[in-house]
Amino acid sequence: MQFNATKRSVQGSSASRRLRHAGRVPAIVYGGTEQPLNIELDHNEIYHALRKEAFHASILSMQLDGKSHSVLLRAVQWHAYKPQVLHVDFQRVLANEVITTKVPLNFINGDLSPAVKLGGAMISHVVTEVEVKSLPADLPASIDVDLSALQDGESVHLSALVLPKGVTVQGDAAQVIATAIVPAGGAAASEGEAEA
Repeated sequence: MQFNATKRSVQGSSASRRLRHAGRVPAIVYGGTEQPLNIELDHNEIYHALRKEAFHASILSMQLDGKSHSVLLRAVQWHAYKPQVLHVDFQRVLANEVITTKVPLNFINGDLSPAVKLGGAMISHVVTEVEVKSLPADLPASIDVDLSALQDGESVHLSALVLPKGVTVQGDAAQVIATAIVPAGGAAASEGEAEA
């Protein structure tokens, strides 16, 4: 995904306020071998980009001064009650440097699992994203979690994730990421209530 940026020469809170009044968003790019760089973005463009999940977990292509720069979204500051982006932080990405970032989990085949089909269970997604380490080229946009074999009362743990080549997950291997919960009274009770 790509977005456009321009260099920002003036800094400070009053300069940032003027930018926001003009429909622009102050931002910063840091990391890599260069000094931090103050930039500005078009508010509407970045607002709509931030609504896409992939923008938060992908290597982004920042177009600046006719050149393309690889960056990762690191932080977004929102207005307390208005749908307004106040500030954005990006980190430079170097092709040969391992990065650590959060990637969303994509839960699939839950409705095919014995827990749901036979036991009337509900699947609770305890964790919706995980922190991974990889080279930029290996970074996945998301990681699939196949729930098709999940039984009543069982859980899926972090250790069960099938990771793409070159990707390692950070965290406790025993961390529960999804669990099958049988409603109180079991499936038979809920069916009986439905008939009544």
